Amino acid sequence: MPDLEPSEAEIRFHAIATDEAGDLVGGLRGACYWNTLHIELLWLADHARGTGIGRQMIESAEAFAVANDCEKALVETTSWQARPFYERNGYELLARLEGRPRGHASHYLAKTLLPTDATP
Repeated sequence: MPDLEPSEAEIRFHAIATDEAGDLVGGLRGACYWNTLHIELLWLADHARGTGIGRQMIESAEAFAVANDCEKALVETTSWQARPFYERNGYELLARLEGRPRGHASHYLAKTLLPTDATP
């Protein structure tokens, strides 16, 4: 498609979170392409959950994405993982695919990103 950015324009990035001792407690892997932030992986150590670190990593990734001309964010998670976490952070469920993987479901969520100086 002539109007779409080429795949070479994809920006891959990561964010990490460490505790006061410098130990790794979380990480996020993402990509920006087709004006969309794709959150590919988000991991938090059990003891870091509920502390706000995950929210901070999402906010950091979204700010990076907006600075790189992304207008949307997209994430896939499974039924035993983080759907409520993403919904608390403004993501809305687009689709649910039952039986992927067997006995569970995949959830596809999205969010519209606004520049920090934009008024909703």
